[in-house]
Amino acid sequence: MNALFTYIPGMRSLAKRFGIAVPSKRDAARDLILETLPRGSVGAEIGVHLGDFSEEILTTIKPKVLHLIDPWEFQESPIYQKSLYGGEDGHGVEEMNQRYQGVCARFTGQIENGTIKIHRAYSNDALESFEDGALDWVYIDGNHLYDFVMQDLMLSFRKVRPGGYITGDDYGDGGWWQGGVKKAVDEFIKDNAVTPIAIKGGQFILRRE
Repeated sequence: MNALFTYIPGMRSLAKRFGIAVPSKRDAARDLILETLPRGSVGAEIGVHLGDFSEEILTTIKPKVLHLIDPWEFQESPIYQKSLYGGEDGHGVEEMNQRYQGVCARFTGQIENGTIKIHRAYSNDALESFEDGALDWVYIDGNHLYDFVMQDLMLSFRKVRPGGYITGDDYGDGGWWQGGVKKAVDEFIKDNAVTPIAIKGGQFILRRE
């Protein structure tokens, strides 16, 4: 019922007046991704951070195998000052190690039974280790700069089977990445055999033809 408030104009503010918890547009769009991706599938999440969305993927999709890809590496370049892995939010190398260790501890059982495979690596290196067409889907939420997003999109296109999905976060203008995600996704759609399923709430869902 709460999800209904997300889509009816004016109902979000009304719901708040009555103390009803309403998911954000981003949360609702992520729910759409979780509804779209096939159950029991093999997928990869690029940009894991603390593993919160990974948990949702496990609970909803119940994947056969979930590859978690993240270098958990502190970036010192000034361009990353406002990112989660640079500047004050990144907190330094030790913080990155703690985040990685926290994700490993969080999913100990799934790692042991083979449901989750963790790749502490840059996404291009991790994706290149998969055979072409080996994945049912990829969720891209790594480095948001244009060149890196385009690289993730192109590699994902190779690694996702025909009929599979390429999805991701932070589609829109602005941000410290200066709209790099949106620019890369828009160009990728024009130049490759993919069909946009949905672009909303900062999320995008593309189906590979």
